[in-house]
Amino acid sequence: MSDTNPDKTDKPDELAGTEQPFVQHLMELRDRMIKAVIAIGVAAAVLAFFPGPGALYDIMAAPLVATLPKGATLIATNVISPFVVPIKILFMAAFMMALPIVLYQVWAFVAPGLYSHEKKLVMPLVVSSTLLFFIGVAFCYFVVFGQVFSFIQSFAPKSITAAPDIEEYLNFVLGMFLAFGLAFEVPIAVILLVRMGVLTVAQLRDYRGYFWVIAAIGTALVTPPDAGSMLMLLGVVGGLYEVGILAAHMFVKSTKPPEEKTDSEAA
Repeated sequence: MSDTNPDKTDKPDELAGTEQPFVQHLMELRDRMIKAVIAIGVAAAVLAFFPGPGALYDIMAAPLVATLPKGATLIATNVISPFVVPIKILFMAAFMMALPIVLYQVWAFVAPGLYSHEKKLVMPLVVSSTLLFFIGVAFCYFVVFGQVFSFIQSFAPKSITAAPDIEEYLNFVLGMFLAFGLAFEVPIAVILLVRMGVLTVAQLRDYRGYFWVIAAIGTALVTPPDAGSMLMLLGVVGGLYEVGILAAHMFVKSTKPPEEKTDSEAA
């Protein structure tokens, strides 16, 4: 006897074949994350032997120590701070050391789902964003810190002996590194905005005045209360904005999809 139940008619299963690829994507994401963590762990192990957590902290504290009055030192108000703070700095340095590998794992995960013209865009952006972040951190350490700490010490009354807490100093350094590192990513953000169609190069030029106002407010919020560091960061951000406009015009034009190039050439 044949089965005439209408509920059992042969209909294609819309979910058939979707579970396995999804699981494979999760497994690949897990593998990429493991590789990134291993890279950070290897970098941390290398830095733990040379130069070591203590030496890394001394390097980090050098700009501040150089401006302290003679005989003044940094202090630890928490019992475990002398151990925890150098370890935190060790892993921060390890993450920055392994950042190219971490970003490569991100790139390798998303690359299979991109078109060929999009792949031409992503890899240069990954490399350039890494370099720009490092340049921002280096600029903050070698240029900004010296002026900021000298300015702060110049305002300290003679009756006050400076003895900064090492945890507070670590938080300050991390915040400044993040602020300047992200500030140097302005050209990348401009290129992405244009390539995604959110803004055009002409609009970015028209909005230049608004950008300077927003940048001035932002730099005033993230930098210490001295005009020198704020003006330096503002000048850097503004200059990078102009660089981003030029880069967007050249970079986006060279990474258009083939059909877009054909249409523009026909026009």
